[in-house]
Amino acid sequence: MASLSSASVSLVRTPTHLPCFRSNHGKVQSLNRYSKTKTTHLSINSSLRMCSIAASDSPLSTSMYELSSKKVWIWTENSQVMTAAVERGWDTFIFSSQNQGLANEWSKIALIDPLFIKEGEIFDNAGERVATIFQVSTPSELKKLHPEAHHVGNVVIDLLDWQVIPAENIVAEFQGSKTTVFAVSKSPAEAQLFLEALEHGLGGVVLKVEDVKAVLDLKEYFNRRNEVHNRLSLTKATITQVHAVGMGDRVCVDLCSLMRPGEGLLVGSFARGLFLVHSECLESSYIASRPFRVNAGPVHAYVATPGGKTSYLSELKAGKEVMVVDQTGKMRTAIVGRVKIETRPLILVEAKVCLSHTLSTFGFPTIRMFISNSIFSTRDATLLLQIDANDQTVYSILLQTAETVALVCPHEGNRTQKTVIPVTSLKAGDEVLLRLQGGARHTGIEIKEFIVEN
Repeated sequence: MASLSSASVSLVRTPTHLPCFRSNHGKVQSLNRYSKTKTTHLSINSSLRMCSIAASDSPLSTSMYELSSKKVWIWTENSQVMTAAVERGWDTFIFSSQNQGLANEWSKIALIDPLFIKEGEIFDNAGERVATIFQVSTPSELKKLHPEAHHVGNVVIDLLDWQVIPAENIVAEFQGSKTTVFAVSKSPAEAQLFLEALEHGLGGVVLKVEDVKAVLDLKEYFNRRNEVHNRLSLTKATITQVHAVGMGDRVCVDLCSLMRPGEGLLVGSFARGLFLVHSECLESSYIASRPFRVNAGPVHAYVATPGGKTSYLSELKAGKEVMVVDQTGKMRTAIVGRVKIETRPLILVEAKVCLSHTLSTFGFPTIRMFISNSIFSTRDATLLLQIDANDQTVYSILLQTAETVALVCPHEGNRTQKTVIPVTSLKAGDEVLLRLQGGARHTGIEIKEFIVEN
């Protein structure tokens, strides 16, 4: 399971400047916890074959990462948890039927959607039933859950014992149904299990917590997963120099996911420019295909990680996440399963970007059209337009000298083309893909400061 952020968080204050908060609020008062009853309490116990293939989608569907349609309800009595949730766009809160006072108090502070539990059902403020609650602790109870048995749009399940297997069974049972199934979760880690069950996951979670950090961690998880819907802008770079430099410690990154032709990791000696290094998924007469592996480069190199961050290859270890990117800039997250560091002969590859060619080819109006169509993000477009068209910045990467190590070529529409160039065949004038970004980094996070790197 991917690790969630553990950064310390200061207490969240009640914001008055956000439109989701009411302007006529008073100070949140401390209220007694409601008494839990049996009916309302939910507990959670040869040579390398150069395939002429355009970049293709991953064999693994990215539907598990499509979280924009996933729903989150919050079950809490902590006003700071409420504030943190509303600030992050989650405004549906569950209360016990005895806690109408707390719901009224919070409704004076923020625009929330209160729901109330009563006798195994959940009702809205107008008394309309919106969900049915089921506690599942045995196989027989699980079998009672099926779409035809309910006429209400939502089902909230409380898995008292097992979690993963029942959740997977429920996902399978309700696929294609209009019923949204929620699972009660006491932590972001539990919520992640439910949201990823059988890849597609349940339709939502009820996060039952009294800790602000749980809300922040779950939102950070959503942000990282939703990141894959965007496409990175990749730039065409021209190789200027290739030469052997001697021995060094290089890193093979083995992922818990399979990669397809066109996919790899973004790696570079400098954060300002990362090369798309291809995976070892292509067939060879001399060695078996390893579609889970990227022979990424030496220990000092940067690699792209979720959230626009970078990490040194030497810092990667089992359980960490990296960004897998294809020729078109489509990206997804993948978990590192193993890292191998071995001493091997290295080759230095240097490249430059000729933006004057890019600008003369597309023209500024076309670039603006690209921006409006979200091919480039605003930040990417700003960076592109600010770079001098005659910029002589050198971008470099060191890689192991081996036929199975390759850089990805630019993607030219739907035309048949080669996907990669092995470093053993690489020469000046060849074109490869590069990711341009800010060069200054602090603990992998891009910062604005003066920096010179050679």
